[in-house]
Amino acid sequence: MRIQKILKHFYPLKGFCYGKAELDTKRNIINVEINARKNSKIKCSGCGKEYKVYYDKLKSRKFEFLHIFCYTVYFIYGLRRVNCKNCGVKVEEIPWATGKYQLTKIYMAFLASWAKDLAWSRVAKRFGTSWRKVAESVKWVVNYGLRHRDLKNIHSIGVDEIQYKSNHKYLTLVYQIDKGCRRLLWIGKDRTAKTFNTFFDDMEKKQQDFCESIHFICSDMWKAFIKVSKQRLPNCLHVLDRFHIKKMLSDAIDKTRKEETKKLKSQGCKPVLAGCKWILLKKRGNLSSSQKNILNDLLKMNLKTIKVYLLIEEFEHFWSYKHPTWAKKFLNNWIAQASRTKITPLKQSVKTLRSHETLILNWFRAKKEISNGITEALNNNAKMAIRKARGFKSLSITEIALYHQLGKLPEPVFYKQFW
Repeated sequence: MRIQKILKHFYPLKGFCYGKAELDTKRNIINVEINARKNSKIKCSGCGKEYKVYYDKLKSRKFEFLHIFCYTVYFIYGLRRVNCKNCGVKVEEIPWATGKYQLTKIYMAFLASWAKDLAWSRVAKRFGTSWRKVAESVKWVVNYGLRHRDLKNIHSIGVDEIQYKSNHKYLTLVYQIDKGCRRLLWIGKDRTAKTFNTFFDDMEKKQQDFCESIHFICSDMWKAFIKVSKQRLPNCLHVLDRFHIKKMLSDAIDKTRKEETKKLKSQGCKPVLAGCKWILLKKRGNLSSSQKNILNDLLKMNLKTIKVYLLIEEFEHFWSYKHPTWAKKFLNNWIAQASRTKITPLKQSVKTLRSHETLILNWFRAKKEISNGITEALNNNAKMAIRKARGFKSLSITEIALYHQLGKLPEPVFYKQFW
């Protein structure tokens, strides 16, 4: 069976046919000529209008196709140009490649599919290509997906930031966190109010009623996110969930423990709290038998850290309420009790809880269905994508990699898949 017959069966080209094929055994290359069919119309790459006569023909170019066994297959074709009434002199549109890419569409989609599972350098090494070609392939697939994705029926979003470089270089990530669809929607540089405003501007350009369609937004306590959400989504329910609050209270325990350990050492007493960080921060059910024994011994001591620990353990009952009215009553009583301790780290946490009371209670108004825990899980995946590539030098490549991994973007469909 000739290679032309195999290609015609698996990858037919409308308006074109496969011509002569040459095998180069020294370089492990197969060159396949492509010819335009007689009387076939030429498509303008600018507007897509069809013409019968072409303007001129360019020199033959090579387009890299999928590898067959250990041979690299190249399509050889000289692009024609048309004198389009709308666009002027333009290169024709061809079905197997686009723009100035030297790779065929199907080969770019193939490399991009592997780049989801492996580091880009590993993909390049495995298929005998370069890192740049893998990056170009992913970029093409991502751009295709961003053009064709559906932005309708987005009702819940979550916003958070990740550090992508040292020296406090942050990215703002906005996710769709609806029950049926959880994906990355947008990436912006820095974590400022201006950055978050740009997200809404970009989305409204694509869909005018975007802000009106959002019912819930979930974020941490970063002032810029809260401020912009209030301005751009006045009728939306803004939720601060338990993840960030629990983290803040855990930090209060640890700060108190550190301060008290230093004080005990300065007084010449035994630093009983040294090395007990995770014993105090873990759930009791997750502690080992030896850790439980240490905790029981600590609970018998009159220490500030233990007072904070017991208060925060009591606070866990707050999340069991179903109605915001009763949850509010419990929160106010707990805040009053915690304020009387006069322990600085705890007082700082209490102050934060008091100032964000309405947003915290919105978690109950949202029926406990909206949680930033979803956003944090997606953030972990984003960090893994960056780590998997061992870092990206440019911001644009970082964005492409994150959209590719987390965007759930539509991918180009071919007559038959080769993988």
